[in-house]
Amino acid sequence: MTGHKSETIIRCGVLTVGVCIAGGFLYTVWIWVPRAEIRYLLISLFGGLCFLILFWTLLLRRQMCRFADELCGTLDQLLAEREPEGFSFYEDTLTAKVQGKFRQFYDLMSEERRQSRQDKQIIQELVSDISHQVKTPIANLQMFLGILKSHDLSPEKRTEFLDMEAGQLNKLEFLLQSLIRMSRLETGTFTIHMEQANLYDTIARALNGVWAKAEKKNIGLSVECDGLVTAKCDPKWTAEALENLLDNAVKYTCQGGNIRISVRPWQFYTRVDISDTGIGIPETDYHKVFQRFWRGAEASSFEGVGLGLYLAQEIIRRQKGYISVTSKEGVGSVFSVYLLS
Repeated sequence: MTGHKSETIIRCGVLTVGVCIAGGFLYTVWIWVPRAEIRYLLISLFGGLCFLILFWTLLLRRQMCRFADELCGTLDQLLAEREPEGFSFYEDTLTAKVQGKFRQFYDLMSEERRQSRQDKQIIQELVSDISHQVKTPIANLQMFLGILKSHDLSPEKRTEFLDMEAGQLNKLEFLLQSLIRMSRLETGTFTIHMEQANLYDTIARALNGVWAKAEKKNIGLSVECDGLVTAKCDPKWTAEALENLLDNAVKYTCQGGNIRISVRPWQFYTRVDISDTGIGIPETDYHKVFQRFWRGAEASSFEGVGLGLYLAQEIIRRQKGYISVTSKEGVGSVFSVYLLS
C-alpha cells in the first residue's frame, strides 16, 4: 500500500511540474512574441513536442512492463524448478542479457540440487551398507556372550569362546575403519596433498602393514624399485592404497607363495605392478573386483568384506591415476597401479 501511495505522489508531482513548465512557456510566448503566426507556430511546435514526449513515455512504460513480465515469468519458472522457456540468447538486448544471467543461475541451482540429491543417496547407501555389514559380527558377539553367560564351560572352552569374541571384535573394528575411510572418500572429506614422493619409501610403508601376515603364511616378498624413482602422489594415501592391494594379495595367496612388487618409470606415468601366485580372478570378473562389498565365488571361503580394492581404486583415482588387473585362475594376478610421473 505504501508503495502505491509513493508512486501516485511521484506521478502527481511530475504532472504538476510538466503543467507548470507548459503554462510558463505558453504565457511567455503569448506575451513576448508579437506576431500571431509565429506565436501559433511556436505553440504548435511545443504541442507536437509534448505529444512526442508523452508517446515515447507511454511506449517506454509499455516496454518496461513487458520486460518486467518476462522476468517475472522466468522467475516463476525457476521457483517451480522448471526449465525456463522463451530465452533469446542470441539477441543483443537487455532482456537477452538478463535472461542469460537467469539461465546461469538456473544451471547453478540445478547442479546444486543434483549434487544434494546425490549426496543424500550416497549417505543412504552408506547407512544401508554399514547396517548390513555390522549385523553378522554383532550377532556373533551376542551369541558368544550368551553362551559364556548361560553355560558352565571348562576353562579351555571359555578361552576358546573368548578368542572367538576377540576375533569378531577385530573384524568389527576393521570393518568400521574401512567404512569410515569409504565414507570419507565418497563424501570428499579427506584431502590429497600431491608431491613428488619417493616410491621406494612409499612401498616400504605399505609393506610394513602386511609383513607379519605374509611371514605367517611363509609368503616371499620381493621389491624391484630404484631408490631414486619418484611419482607425483600423496605418499600417505598411496601407501594405504598399495597396502590394500598387498593385503589382498597375501590373503588370496596360498602357503609358500610369492608376491613381487616392481616399479617401471614411464614418460607420463610410473607403473607399480603387484604380482602374486594366488587363486586368480576370472576374466569376466575384472570389472567387478573394484566394486564395494563385491566378492567373487572363489573368495567366499576367505575372510573379508570386499572393500580393499574399492578403497585402493578410489584413492588412486583421486590422484589422477588408475589401476588395472590381469589374472589367470590358479596361477595368480597382477594389479598395476599407474601414478603420475
